[in-house]
Amino acid sequence: MKDIIVRLREKSAALERQLSDGDLVKDRQRFRDVSREHAHLRDVLEIADRWEALVETVAGHRELLRSESDPELLALVREELPGCESALAAAEAELELALLPRDPNDDRDAILEVRAGTGGDEAALFAEEIARMYVRFAERRRWRVELLETTPGTAGGVKEISYAVRGEGVYGLLRWESGVHRVQRVPATESQGRIHTSAVTVAVLPEAEEVDVQIGENDLRIDVYRASGPGGQSVNTTDSAVRITHLPTGLVVQCQDEKSQHKNKSKAMMVLRSRLLEQAIAAQDSARSAERRSLVGSGDRSAKIRTYNFPQSRFTDHRIGLTVHSLEAIMQGDLDEVVQAIQDHRRQETLSESRSDGA
Repeated sequence: MKDIIVRLREKSAALERQLSDGDLVKDRQRFRDVSREHAHLRDVLEIADRWEALVETVAGHRELLRSESDPELLALVREELPGCESALAAAEAELELALLPRDPNDDRDAILEVRAGTGGDEAALFAEEIARMYVRFAERRRWRVELLETTPGTAGGVKEISYAVRGEGVYGLLRWESGVHRVQRVPATESQGRIHTSAVTVAVLPEAEEVDVQIGENDLRIDVYRASGPGGQSVNTTDSAVRITHLPTGLVVQCQDEKSQHKNKSKAMMVLRSRLLEQAIAAQDSARSAERRSLVGSGDRSAKIRTYNFPQSRFTDHRIGLTVHSLEAIMQGDLDEVVQAIQDHRRQETLSESRSDGA
């Protein structure tokens, strides 16, 4: 462990030297990558410093038990040692987790897509509420959110809506939100007071840079048409809406929220690049591809990762067995407890796999 920490300190010092090089700033992508790696190493080394201090403390206490004869001092050491050993074990576990290989995509920005699943109008209403929940969560973390595309429901809510979410570690935190989210409540239109069950799907994709995905002009079919729905007079009188079809894969992306055809095309291309990047990542990792399909599923109520039970104010994440009774706060974007629990669970899974591979 100590040899690893020495190498990490050397690497951190090398990154600091790179960051002080004026030429690095000229390469924005490289500067961002180096800055993120340095920040991550700084966090890991803070844990390492705490672990090393506790190692010395425990070693010192044990040496005193072997060499000291003063009864009062020995009694004090025996009283303090169990707490120090417990803190050392916790710090060692935390450091072991921090040293696990990181997915480089975790530092990316993300495309967040929410779609109404089974449940008709109620699903569309819930899709809008789920999307608002994530926007509020992003605002709490001071992330930037840009609306990309929205299709309104026939009786309110949204059939589908997508955002670009940008900030520190966005994809790494939001990626586990992908899946079917089920809601149980009495709809406003229900005259008999019966509880209905509806569902929406959430998909979180890593946002792609232009350098990540090369798209040839001949690979695209671009159609323009008049937008429909709200957006101002010019939206409905000009061919501002854009639909892009990626011919090799059949992926179709459309955007009509902007009055400018150029802006709509730019947003649609951003979403297309992200979907192609996600496909490339999934193709390289068949296990992740299978997991994503199982998480998102078809939008059926039974294939759920989450349940939002409004009558009981109960929120349940079925993957990790987490249940909390603060649904109102969660719908206002207070997702920190949930996100942290999922992160901890995933890290523990990765750690267990790492130990199994090394056995």
